[in-house]
Amino acid sequence: MELDNFFLTLFLILILSRILGEIFARYGIPSVLGELSAGVLLGSSVLGIVQPNEILKILAEIGIILLLFEVGLETDFERLKDAGVKSFVVAILGVIFPFSLGFALSYFLFDLSMNISLFIGGTMTATSIGITLRVLRDIDMEKTNIAQIVIGAAVIDDIIGIILLVFIYDFSTASEVSYQHTLEVAGMIFAFLIFAPLFAKVISYFIFKYHAQSRLPGYMPTIIISLILFFAYLSHHIGAPAILGSFVAGVALSRRFFLPFGVLLRKNEKLIDEVQSSMTPIIQIFTPIFFVVVGLSMDLSVIDFSSASFWLMSSAFIFLGFFSKFIGAFFIFQHSIRNNAMIGISMIPRGEVGLIFAEMGRVNGVLPNDIYAILIFVIVITTVVPPFLLKKYFKFECVG
Repeated sequence: MELDNFFLTLFLILILSRILGEIFARYGIPSVLGELSAGVLLGSSVLGIVQPNEILKILAEIGIILLLFEVGLETDFERLKDAGVKSFVVAILGVIFPFSLGFALSYFLFDLSMNISLFIGGTMTATSIGITLRVLRDIDMEKTNIAQIVIGAAVIDDIIGIILLVFIYDFSTASEVSYQHTLEVAGMIFAFLIFAPLFAKVISYFIFKYHAQSRLPGYMPTIIISLILFFAYLSHHIGAPAILGSFVAGVALSRRFFLPFGVLLRKNEKLIDEVQSSMTPIIQIFTPIFFVVVGLSMDLSVIDFSSASFWLMSSAFIFLGFFSKFIGAFFIFQHSIRNNAMIGISMIPRGEVGLIFAEMGRVNGVLPNDIYAILIFVIVITTVVPPFLLKKYFKFECVG
């Protein structure tokens, strides 16, 4: 891509996502859908003037890791810890039900091959933490107990999804399962989860300690972004999602995360406020790029809407996509059924995570074009509809 074309592309992405986000927000529609719509409008589905490329994907990745850093920074660690068991149950069932039902539907009802059925089942397990959390923020629910359960469940879901993807990829490419490879990836991810927050916490102590000695402006955003990128790198390097590293960095810097020797690392509230105020404008610039790129990747032009078999299979997988994620939230205790429903709906969006599964299946020759098109349509519907449902449910009182 030529430099001037890239500048024009970035201009279109930023300005259109802002305009559509504002319009959607004014009509009571979650603004994230405006940003997704900007991507669909600019991409192959409608105008075809912007194509997702490596540069845009990198900018989008920066957007999502910054968003997850902000989520970690604002996370009440005590609440997150208290929600641990509930999050784990929602996440586990949010993988078991979609994967087993998706596989069974593909393999036994539609008579698809083992490899195709595995990829369809894997795609059904996906949850887009970025889209879900953005919607919760749009409806002012990001700090509720419901949000803490969803955050924990979505992070666990991502971890399980990566392990499952390794498992399915090994099977589809070598026709056998490499248990050693799968266990190695799982072991490195869990080791990262144990030690990374402690490491980040110690680093944050030195960040705050030497803040007053800086003689150049911009110390805080430079150091914080460096920390985020470093932990995103570590996370990705060991086979986990990069967003896991940025989330860990955010949690370590949050007000309510303390080590056993936390007395030595007690927070300066003023400095934490400075972290938030300096990072917010940067996050607000990069985050919309992520959602636009998700929209760009939803290529509706590959779909044959005139095919009867397309509508039959799509309808079955769309129902499965909603039901299999939704039902898992009803296996935990909440003060009202409506709260369970909120959690269930929050776990439905597939977004970029589902696209990753589908795209890997297509690139490796596992998913034929007709099945790939069905999955794209299912991902679009299960990404776009849940924000509307969350908005509707939010009109009623939810008890944390």
